Amino acid sequence: MSQPGTWHRYVALGDSMTEGLWDLPDGAERTRGWADLLAHHLAARSRPEPLEYANLAVRGRLLGQIVETQLPQALAMRPDLVSLVGGGNDLLRPGADPDALARLLEGAVASARGEGADVLLATGVDPALGLLRAIRGKVAIFNGHLWSIARRHGAFVMDLWGMRSLRDRRMWAEDRVHMTAAGHERVAQAALAGLDLAPDTPNWDDPLEPLPRPARAEWLRGELTWARTHMGPWVGRRLRRTSSGSRIQPKRPEPEVVRV
Repeated sequence: MSQPGTWHRYVALGDSMTEGLWDLPDGAERTRGWADLLAHHLAARSRPEPLEYANLAVRGRLLGQIVETQLPQALAMRPDLVSLVGGGNDLLRPGADPDALARLLEGAVASARGEGADVLLATGVDPALGLLRAIRGKVAIFNGHLWSIARRHGAFVMDLWGMRSLRDRRMWAEDRVHMTAAGHERVAQAALAGLDLAPDTPNWDDPLEPLPRPARAEWLRGELTWARTHMGPWVGRRLRRTSSGSRIQPKRPEPEVVRV
């Protein structure tokens, strides 16, 4: 394992979370996200040495697709740091097996470590609130495996399950599945902490000041709008067995120097 903060080539693997879906700053040519922010933080700390960064993540990808397609591409770039965050799309599917997912993840971590790369993993976010609470048990089982995998192979872990700030709806976009820009900012700080580096924002995990509870009629309108705008199309894609990322290409397929 490298000394934290001394990496020179970072490659991010994963799905929509790492791609940065819903984090769209005004005027941005392409999506941003926690991995992009992490690369910027690492580049600032590595000066005067440059940091190269690639992001192969694509929305909708299952863990098997990440391991089979993205991981070989990443290892061919000879990175010294890889972030591998996936499994969430799998756990949303009926019959998902967190034990099988863990075995798949461990093989991927072992491969990356065998090539000399440090690996950053991430626990699943605690879905205690809202519709996704039905899969909370499976996420917890997968997380337990993930910590053990990290211990066995000397990997870093970004602890999203324990982030109090992510329990606030303001950290989540309209679809309630992807994070807002504020959520990605905080997760980037969690990534620094997971890499044994001091976060740039000391209060990155402090809970937000609570908002007043909306009136029941307002709450119901919001639920109906969400179901029509987001839940319905998601169910439709599952029935058609299509993915939102079927025609999407990685936004940063080759390592590029991060400008600070």
